[in-house]
Amino acid sequence: MANIKITESQLDRLRKNLKENKDGSYMAKQQLFTIATVSYKMWEMMEDGEQLEDWMESKIAQTEQNIVSVVKAFMYDELNDNLDNTNLDNLVIGK
Repeated sequence: MANIKITESQLDRLRKNLKENKDGSYMAKQQLFTIATVSYKMWEMMEDGEQLEDWMESKIAQTEQNIVSVVKAFMYDELNDNLDNTNLDNLVIGK
């Protein structure tokens, strides 16, 4: 998979275009895209063993916990929605 690189102006234009589409949770999708994009860019820029300021590490740790909580809740809700249509007698756990 090739690395995707975008400029700040391209990111701003993308944000503007996404704001014009008001269907569903467009803000959440836009924000998740922005988080993923800028996080990946920072990850690429960081050297192995590079030290960040304490406040930066704290914000990253808090954000990770927050994102994981949201993803777990989202996945749980999706699973529960699909369980209504699932025959639990056919459920296999493990191998």
